Amino acid sequence: MSRELFNPAGKRLYLTDSERKKFLAAADSDERLVRSFCYVLAHTVCRISEALQLVGERIDFAAGAIVFESLKKRKRGVYRAVPVPPAVLEMLAMVHGLKDKKRKTAGAKKKSPPLLWDFGRTTAWKKVLAVMAAAGVKGPHATPKGLRHGFGVAAIQTGIPLNLLQRWLGHAQLTTTAIYANAVGPEERNIAARMWT
Repeated sequence: MSRELFNPAGKRLYLTDSERKKFLAAADSDERLVRSFCYVLAHTVCRISEALQLVGERIDFAAGAIVFESLKKRKRGVYRAVPVPPAVLEMLAMVHGLKDKKRKTAGAKKKSPPLLWDFGRTTAWKKVLAVMAAAGVKGPHATPKGLRHGFGVAAIQTGIPLNLLQRWLGHAQLTTTAIYANAVGPEERNIAARMWT
């Protein structure tokens, strides 16, 4: 078993599809900034630190994607675009006033764009854990990393090619992304079922 999808006791470290849905439902009941943060984490597989560096200019409404700077690279300025559902883009536009800001800043002096969320990494981590608890998701997988792993497993189940998933995750090596094919139980059966149809 992969150490990345399972802990030393063999417990899974990824959220199932139903747990991800419960997480998003619980986020819907939270304050707007927490909700938008949770939706970005759940739909983009970004790391917390990458989400916290996000500015409105990196929400690409025309392409239907969010552009993240990959912070685990050896150099700065490495970006990746992750496609997201239109509803997530609309939520970000509404919660953060992104479409209004574009109109207001047209012709204004150039300054650093504001971050979408003003909380730090520790606070962000605690907010995500609180939403997990509200959703009834418990165990070693009830973490932001569990969301990331859950997305990876779900992507493999639905037939997303590994090279696309690699790009979305920001992995340098395809072998790192390939761990998501190591899912077991219902997830493994869903992957296998694609061969049977």
